Amino acid sequence: MRFTITFIILAIALFSRAQTEVQDSIKKSVDMDEIVVSVNKTEEMKRLVAAQVMVINSKQIQFDNPLNSGDMLANTGQIMVQKSQQGGGSPVIRGFEASRILLVIDGVRMNNIIYRSGHLQNVITIDPSMLDKTEVFFGSSSTIYGSDALGGTIHFITKKPKLDATGKKTLSLNAMQRFSSVNNGLSTNINFNLGFKKFASLTSITYNKFGDLKMGKSKNIFFDSIYGLRTIYAQNVNGVDSAITNSNKYIQTQSGYSQVDLLQKFLYQQNKSTEHQLNFQFSNSSNIPRYDRLTDLKGNNLKYSEWYYGPQNRMLVAYNLNVKQKMGFDNIHFGVNYQTIQESRVTRNFKSSTLNSRIENVGVIGYNLDFQKSLMHVKFRFGFDGQANTLKSTAFSSNIISFADKPLDTRYPNGKNSLNHNAFYLTHTYDIPSKKLTFNEGFRIGISNLSSTITDNSFFNLPVTSVKQNNLTRSAYLGIIYNPIQPLKLSYMVSTGFRVPNIDDLSKIFETSKGNVIIPNPNLKPEKTLTNEIGITYKPTKSIRIETCFWYTNLTNALTTGAAQLNGKDSILYDGQMSKVYSNTNAQESVIYGYNASINANLTTNSQLYANISYTKGTVTSGVKNVPLDHISPITANLGYSQAIKKFTAEGIVMFNGKKDIKNYSSSGEDNQQYAPHGGIPAWMTLNLRLAYKLPNNFVAQGGIENILDTQYRVFASGINAPGRNIYLAIRFSY
Repeated sequence: MRFTITFIILAIALFSRAQTEVQDSIKKSVDMDEIVVSVNKTEEMKRLVAAQVMVINSKQIQFDNPLNSGDMLANTGQIMVQKSQQGGGSPVIRGFEASRILLVIDGVRMNNIIYRSGHLQNVITIDPSMLDKTEVFFGSSSTIYGSDALGGTIHFITKKPKLDATGKKTLSLNAMQRFSSVNNGLSTNINFNLGFKKFASLTSITYNKFGDLKMGKSKNIFFDSIYGLRTIYAQNVNGVDSAITNSNKYIQTQSGYSQVDLLQKFLYQQNKSTEHQLNFQFSNSSNIPRYDRLTDLKGNNLKYSEWYYGPQNRMLVAYNLNVKQKMGFDNIHFGVNYQTIQESRVTRNFKSSTLNSRIENVGVIGYNLDFQKSLMHVKFRFGFDGQANTLKSTAFSSNIISFADKPLDTRYPNGKNSLNHNAFYLTHTYDIPSKKLTFNEGFRIGISNLSSTITDNSFFNLPVTSVKQNNLTRSAYLGIIYNPIQPLKLSYMVSTGFRVPNIDDLSKIFETSKGNVIIPNPNLKPEKTLTNEIGITYKPTKSIRIETCFWYTNLTNALTTGAAQLNGKDSILYDGQMSKVYSNTNAQESVIYGYNASINANLTTNSQLYANISYTKGTVTSGVKNVPLDHISPITANLGYSQAIKKFTAEGIVMFNGKKDIKNYSSSGEDNQQYAPHGGIPAWMTLNLRLAYKLPNNFVAQGGIENILDTQYRVFASGINAPGRNIYLAIRFSY
């Protein structure tokens, strides 16, 4: 602790002295004319958009050095990210999480037929090293992107191959090597661009290897004790499971994993108006231990000896055609893509010889066709898009001694499973400078089809072995922007959103917690939202921007889990124990409201101050009144100051999360109150420092200390403690 205090005093002293030596540096912009693409699938000036949008650019990502894309989002201070294991990251936007927010990569929907409503880790399959920027569209964006975009859309945009404007062949190379002390992590990226006059190729390889994560050792100033210590863990010794005493209770044993990410892009500029792109992405991990389940107890013993996600595999191939000034349109875009995703869950009870494996193989074909036309102050955009999802769900159990296999009940129906979306959308922007008004409108109409069959019904003897659904989907929005004076932007937006039930909602057979099992319900309907939001942006000078947004959302037809029966019985034998039967129903109505405020100020040419705060409240309004809604994160905030001095840049950040009292946890179990200390998750705060220095010969050295005070804490709804003090070092090279 003495070292930490001395370090902080020295850092402040050096910081204060350095401000008198400021010279040239890179200025961080707070321009209201920032370009965003996530709102209408095409480039728009942010000042003409009524929706709340946040942009994380590549320079900020590189300077922050996040270990994965989940950490990148958490660093913003506006998004809480839940983790059940180190290899996790489930963003929460305006009280919505997992299948109720939409992930998009380079214009392609990532959400698929098995995205669940609990907590997801799919975001970590996106390599932050190759992101050009990430845009977060807060609030319903179903009119643009379709199903699932209830709380918002996170659009990851990867870097684009660069042509050589001079007509000669050019080669550019970038490399990065990073070490992080909190998990003995090593991250390596190398990418290179080969550019010609009309053709360019971009290639990237990233490898991450993370050891067991170390938690903080210092008591949280907002709590009276340390919690979540890893005192014992399961290990198979000479064929026998034993509970091993952890030699260092602050190291969260069985939390490490590794991952490789590949990206290959080709760009062909046929002529000034026609461009072709081919985009290939691949991500594959090692086994990822489900840390929270590995800490579960059954009586006085551990419940599981093994619980891990098998290698998480994501592959994307996408072709895009962009045409300008043809057929009377300003822009025409056509895209077709194919994705494969493999996920698996592998479990073995403590001192059991049976290893259960459940594997899901998903295939997705998608397309989109978009048109854009501008006339004076009017801009039209319309298009068609669709997806065809398929799922093959398999399962088997193995004897770890005899290696004999036998059939096992699958997580999802073991027959043919499909989910298809097809829709038409139209959006319109009308900018009237003389009236200082801008109007945003749009609507979407489509149809979604779901089909699911059970081939082998011997495990449960379900009364229904085939499910089919057809849902007509529609959504719309209206936004009004008023600029009474040049530095002030006032906006109002009303929007609707929807989420069509997928296989995970409709047909999943799954043990949600000890002794509770969910069975299929073929009568589910789409969830719907109606959101009203007011935004205020004030830019008194070129260097200062203040933004606030207030929203209120009504959620209807929301899925909730309730008691059910199977063959007249309220309990069945599942996975070796009697379990109560539940199923999903559209029985819930809720309201969610909150606000977000931020300030960005360039104090000088070389220094910046910023702050963000977000608050969300959600309650169930159907049935028993004022019951807490799940996934409602506590207040989140951050405060940062950056300074550039010649070739040196430094940034200090304070991250803060408020307390989540246990009485405000949802009774659904999604908030994981069993992994919170008595009374709920306490508030927490961390101090962080990031540094960068430009070296000769195109090298940049980076370093920093995260959680300087080594505070012990856990993010709301998470099942693993957050990292303790992390000292990281990185070296980057560009040629």
